[in-house]
Amino acid sequence: MRESTGGTRERIKAVALELFTEQGYEKTSLREIAERLNVTKAALYYHFKSKDDIVASFVEDRLQGMDELNAWAATQPATLATRRELISRYADTMFDGTQPSVMRFFEQNQTALKSLSAGQQMRGRMLELADALCRGDESPAAQLRAALSIFAVHTSWFAVRAPHISDDERRKLALEVADELLAAIGTEPDASDDGGPPAGLG
Repeated sequence: MRESTGGTRERIKAVALELFTEQGYEKTSLREIAERLNVTKAALYYHFKSKDDIVASFVEDRLQGMDELNAWAATQPATLATRRELISRYADTMFDGTQPSVMRFFEQNQTALKSLSAGQQMRGRMLELADALCRGDESPAAQLRAALSIFAVHTSWFAVRAPHISDDERRKLALEVADELLAAIGTEPDASDDGGPPAGLG
């Protein structure tokens, strides 16, 4: 029985992801991907014309998911409860299926991704998510905390090196750290308060 076109495409993506992570995006050729798959380059070209196309395919689902998250956040009040639910939903996407492998690829190939359209699109969506997480508090501190809360979810795959930790435990820890950051958003003193002495004492 012949493998479906969709099955072949997914197999190519899986093998390419392995090689990109093992030896780097720039050092991996389409020929090497074809050889590991035991197919001809012509067969590979039928599905993907370039390495950039393969990377774009990794990002497609993530971009759609990010758009859905950001659209949902835009309909919600700018509260801590919304921020917690938003980062929780984002963590769900990051701990699902092949996303951990995709994140390792992004982590290890940041320089190459800066010049790729897929990488630039992903960066734009991440900034939108960070803006949604600090909506209602435009302070620099809030912007930083929002970005770091996303970073906490990402780096839970790399920074937490405890042996035998489960994915559920890793996700729980990431959200605990993210919550510490999100809970402080909206609690900064009013920007109009310049820190001067109380009225009547100046």
